[in-house]
Amino acid sequence: MKQLIECVPNFSEGRDMAVIKQITDEIEKVDGVTLLDVDPGAATNRTVVTFVGTPDEVIEAAFRAVKKAAELIDMRHHKGEHPRFGATDVCPLIPVANISMEETAEYARKLAKRIGNELEIPVFCYENAAFSDVRRNLANCRSGEYEALSERIVTEEWKPDFGPNVFNDRVAGSGVTAVGARDFLVAFNVNLNTTSTRRANAIAFDVRERGRVKREGNSLTGKIVKDEKGKPVMIPGSLKAVKGIGWFIEEYGVAQISMNLTNISISPVHIAFDEVCKKADERGIRVTGSELVGLIPLEAMLEAGRYFLRKQQRSVGVDNDELIKIAIKSMGLDDLKPFDPKKRIIEYLLEEGKNKLVDMTLTSFANETASESPAPGGGSISAYAGVLGVSLGTMVANLSSHKRGWDDRWEEFSDWAAKGQRYKDQLLHLVDEDTLAFNQIMDAFGLPKKTEEDKKVRLNAIEDASKYAMEIPFKVMQLSFDSMEVMSAMAETGNPNSVSDAGVGALCALTAVEGAYLNVKINAGGISDKNFADDLLKRGEEVVKNAKAERDAIIKIVEEKISGL
Repeated sequence: MKQLIECVPNFSEGRDMAVIKQITDEIEKVDGVTLLDVDPGAATNRTVVTFVGTPDEVIEAAFRAVKKAAELIDMRHHKGEHPRFGATDVCPLIPVANISMEETAEYARKLAKRIGNELEIPVFCYENAAFSDVRRNLANCRSGEYEALSERIVTEEWKPDFGPNVFNDRVAGSGVTAVGARDFLVAFNVNLNTTSTRRANAIAFDVRERGRVKREGNSLTGKIVKDEKGKPVMIPGSLKAVKGIGWFIEEYGVAQISMNLTNISISPVHIAFDEVCKKADERGIRVTGSELVGLIPLEAMLEAGRYFLRKQQRSVGVDNDELIKIAIKSMGLDDLKPFDPKKRIIEYLLEEGKNKLVDMTLTSFANETASESPAPGGGSISAYAGVLGVSLGTMVANLSSHKRGWDDRWEEFSDWAAKGQRYKDQLLHLVDEDTLAFNQIMDAFGLPKKTEEDKKVRLNAIEDASKYAMEIPFKVMQLSFDSMEVMSAMAETGNPNSVSDAGVGALCALTAVEGAYLNVKINAGGISDKNFADDLLKRGEEVVKNAKAERDAIIKIVEEKISGL
């Protein structure tokens, strides 16, 4: 699955839209990157830009933006309300999908090194990309702001991680940039059936990590308790990595708990919502819904859906649309205004406008397959046969989890349904990926071949595309075979009234394996690297053999169950 990271650079210009446009134009020039938001602020004289894409492309876009900002913004003349010390003040990277924080931090350091070496801009690495604990905190790196740079960066203690540690004319103009890796921040408001800001604040203090000030005796009017350094002692709230405050929203006529979830892997939206519900109820207040400000990763919404289904003791092995619907309704995300997943979920925004085979109707897909176009071909059809096979196995698991009298087994079947959904989603991805692989071969054959260098580049491109066109159907084979474990389990232990569906699922899965193997074999002929081709053919032959044996075992169980009904 594609890796995605988000980048949220802050540029020290919030008034001149022509300058901001030139910077964002650099970002949009990079393929594989989508510009999501540009938020300028006149008072702060600062613009927050949000874009997302695949890691290497995000790094390239960020580098170009930093370079352009240094050309257009002179920090010697900058004034604004927000703390700052560089033309590109901060440039954090945030993992969004299929990438770890550790990997994201390495990309941040790679970007920082390139900015320092190629642009000669001093760079501090902060948060998860920091090389020392003291530099994890951005405030420490930015202490004294731009005005203190000439004295700070020349010291051993605050020598930049990358780039020059001298305050020359170039650095005087560009200032310093902080590059980091941090968790995704979600701005999340919970709606209350009260107009009281004070009561909303009380709930916010109950849940936010910082909590509330400790007082002697009466918690409202008592004397503030202080530590030995004279600082107020705090009573921590119940949620880690959460900032919060209560306020009244004139537009809606209700009070809200306004929260920043600074690490949704520690305190996800669904946990924050439920905790506010709990604390509100203790104070005689009811939660009526919630509001998401900005964007959210897909997985955060899916996990919320799973969480609320588990609370209902229902199977979590349902499709993404259903999980998102459950999340929206459970948290009342559409309480104040419509919530459109296509406009609020990052991954869906990235897919907007793309024509995918799997988004076609059944009729359109069949018509496209039957047309004179060579794609989709046998590889995509094999992948879709695998999708249908494991979908039937998943259906049996979901039916079994809802079977009357089997209530104590709902979790067992939910686990199988969830596993089936994962196989289904991966195979759905390969429906389009197989067609893309075919198109890559066609593109490679279309490359110029006028010079010897052209011919060499063309041959290498054909070889790489042909290998990829072999690897994709092999993945279809392996996933389709692996998915047969769901059909096997459902034939053995699932709802006996649906055992035939498990059998049909196994037949579809074998068709997917055998059909994909034909595509592995036909693409092997165009590959010069015979060791690569022979190895994949040998492994494919073994998968076919094992899949046939598994199909036979499943059908035997199915026939026995049908005979006994």
